Amino acid sequence: MQRRSPIRKCVGCGDRRDKIELLRIVNNKGEIIIDPGGKLPGRGAYLCPNMDCLEKAVSKNKLSDALKFEISDEIYEKISEEIKHD
Repeated sequence: MQRRSPIRKCVGCGDRRDKIELLRIVNNKGEIIIDPGGKLPGRGAYLCPNMDCLEKAVSKNKLSDALKFEISDEIYEKISEEIKHD
């Protein structure tokens, strides 16, 4: 019997998907980190790995709200680059 991955919700579109299908962004003591392994400590938020979900999360400040941290354009650019490389 195969073990299922936990279900998480995308902060951009609101879809619920397996954790392994989503990109995890972490606020670790004020440092925003992309967490591809899903193991880093800190408050996490999940995004579908596509630009539409990132744009929705940015336009409505959903990612900042989920991480309880103001996210700079530079960090959004890093996330965008990560999505484009997947």
